[in-house]
Amino acid sequence: MSAEREPITSYDQVNLSDWDFWARPMEERERAFELLRERDTPVHFDALQVSYAPDGVGYYAIVKYADVLEISRNPEVFSSGEGGATNISDMPAEFAEYFGSMINMDDPRHARLRRIVSRAFTPKMIQKFEEDVQAAAARIVDDLLATGPGCDFVTEVAAKLPLKIICDMMGIPERDYKFVFDRSNVILGSFDPEYVPAGDMDSVAAALLTAAQELQQLVQELAAHRSEHPTGDLISALVNANIDGERLTLQELGSFFILLVVAGNETTRNAISQGLLLLTANPGEKARWLTDIEGHSAKAVEEIVRLASPVNFMRRKVTRDFELNGMQYKKGDKTVLYYWSANRDATVFEDPYRFDITRDPNPHVGFGGPGPHFCLGAHLARREISVMFRELLHRVPAIEASGEPQRLSSSFINGIKHLPCTF
Repeated sequence: MSAEREPITSYDQVNLSDWDFWARPMEERERAFELLRERDTPVHFDALQVSYAPDGVGYYAIVKYADVLEISRNPEVFSSGEGGATNISDMPAEFAEYFGSMINMDDPRHARLRRIVSRAFTPKMIQKFEEDVQAAAARIVDDLLATGPGCDFVTEVAAKLPLKIICDMMGIPERDYKFVFDRSNVILGSFDPEYVPAGDMDSVAAALLTAAQELQQLVQELAAHRSEHPTGDLISALVNANIDGERLTLQELGSFFILLVVAGNETTRNAISQGLLLLTANPGEKARWLTDIEGHSAKAVEEIVRLASPVNFMRRKVTRDFELNGMQYKKGDKTVLYYWSANRDATVFEDPYRFDITRDPNPHVGFGGPGPHFCLGAHLARREISVMFRELLHRVPAIEASGEPQRLSSSFINGIKHLPCTF
């Protein structure tokens, strides 16, 4: 299926495992998921065949809000650890060393890692991060005004804030920011020719592993130094943490850093980029936000995250026969939770395609569904998005997108690579 073919008018024209589907215009993708949501039960798709991940078992597309919530609340039945949550094909063994973080685990391993990591985030450290977000956003806008009146909003604004915060949190020096940025682009853009030259699946796998190895080596070298010379950063806290006799191994620390870079950096970047697109397309909502920037910020951020849904999906594998909302799943079945679709479910969100900065309630799943895998960094992400837009609206209120976004070639991340803007 290609973007030039006939518009999608029936659910049986939809193939979520076809790369060309994800190159279709956003309006066509919205219509396709709408057709899938109209079905009584989830539709089964054949898996995309990936040579370096030989498990080609198909999957059920979970597109309704109610189903996403129920599966998220049942981690014992719908496993994140059996083959991984971040990819539809099972994770190859050689990838687990780098991508086998807690997002791809079940309890008790997941609970152990989350407990250690959560207790390393002390109130003092969190307060410092929040202060750093404000200072970083102000500096980004300073630079924007100095070099304007236009730029690539993604590289000059949206990407800079979460990248700096994550690196500063971990104690990564500024000279390595670009190194981290480039490798994270490879990991999430491995099927995008801008980041990984077009080639066979083996070359994609090699690029992924190399980027992950380099990020892990960077953080492990810093950890070795911080174990002897601790500072106030998160690496020092994690490498020296001893929570009830438990501490992270160097491999676990490396995997957690890759998770932070990907989940905490890339997703916030894309939410901020999508936010500018939404404000440009909806000048009335922008004008409303400007009437009370502080008062509207909290709800506006939630609405941006709902419609942006930076992470399209997570996968779960069924551990035993189970019936859910009229659907009988068998042990070994795969379910792919499409958060992007659930956040447009008209049974939950009135006029779901409308951008409404005062939407209330707004129980979106942009940070994942309820349960043990709800996003650990949701608070920080909200803070970054809120501060960045408050700074822009106060100081650059005329900023708007001035051209079409260049979208990431990915079924996993709803990403924007480049977005021209003027102000």
